[in-house]
Amino acid sequence: MATSLFTQIRRDLHQIPEPGFAEVKTQKYLLDYLERLPQERMQIKTWRTGILVRIAGTNPKRTIAWRTDMDGLPIAEETSYPFRSLHEGYMHACGHDMHMAIALGLVTHFVEQPIADDLLFLFQPAEEGPGGAQPMMESEEFASWRPDCIFALHIAPEYPVGYIATKPGILFANTSELYIDLVGKGGHAAFPHKANDMVVAGSHLITQLQTIVARNVDPLDSAVVTIGKLEGGTKQNIIAEKARLEGTIRTFSTESMALVKARIEALVKGIEAGFDCTASIDYGVGYCQVYNEEKLTTAFMDWVREQGEDVTLIACKEAMTGEDFGYFLQEIPGFLFWLGVHTPYGLHHSKIEPSEDAIEVAIRLVSRYFTWLSEQN
Repeated sequence: MATSLFTQIRRDLHQIPEPGFAEVKTQKYLLDYLERLPQERMQIKTWRTGILVRIAGTNPKRTIAWRTDMDGLPIAEETSYPFRSLHEGYMHACGHDMHMAIALGLVTHFVEQPIADDLLFLFQPAEEGPGGAQPMMESEEFASWRPDCIFALHIAPEYPVGYIATKPGILFANTSELYIDLVGKGGHAAFPHKANDMVVAGSHLITQLQTIVARNVDPLDSAVVTIGKLEGGTKQNIIAEKARLEGTIRTFSTESMALVKARIEALVKGIEAGFDCTASIDYGVGYCQVYNEEKLTTAFMDWVREQGEDVTLIACKEAMTGEDFGYFLQEIPGFLFWLGVHTPYGLHHSKIEPSEDAIEVAIRLVSRYFTWLSEQN
């Protein structure tokens, strides 16, 4: 079977994953495609490595926006694809290649079949970090075309193709990166009494951090504290002078985020006192929750249920995933939904191979939804 245009676009983009705010090849690829489309109704602006595309409506009363993310992840790819990443150590392991292909499919559809309302398509860089949504919103380019409502999707490995999932209210958690550096006194392994071991200190701290969720967070609330990386020492017979812990915090409420950070800071002070060392904490990049506007989301879910067997809707639960699309939703009503791509490997996995059939499912669904939404004025 011949490969569809937007499946091929996804494969092209899959080969050139790039870090946040360094999506130079990606931006060029997208611009090259956009410039080949009919230009009569379309305006294009760039912002850093991102792109804003405006399509004029036939009788506009508002602007409807769609956002897609662009960046890849620092993951060495282990898929079976013949179109694997050409950028060593980087991979589109979170579906942003599919997200962009879907967005180009929507742009193509509405350039050829405009609706009454204006449309704005945002190709946003740096979703995986350091976060592109908030600075894009603060840009002059965004302000000049500021939309009245905004929407997005994210691939979901656990759902079959043809299924989508969402809910009103909170969908994704508040998130924060976590970096803790411990500094003591290094030395020879044969003379431990003359040194101050930061591998031991770091190990104790990791154990203590696990008590925060178990003993400080309300059991009817939800939080996650994960240390994904511990780095310390230089050789097996040298006592480590430094140790670095890297992790993530995730909560469903801003109050719990503040509580977790306060407990982390208290425990780190205890490690400083107990191990006679110094410590510093860096919370890195933090994303606010993704909160789906109740009225729009409920109306969308009702609309999907009326579409028949083409797409099946699941009313899902909230997840501890993070997404900087939440910054758009803080100021502009809209929602995000999960798109089923049916793969046994999860997001950010080196072997994830999402089903490309989901690309056309999403293009058909969102193009019909935007057409319907524009008729509701």
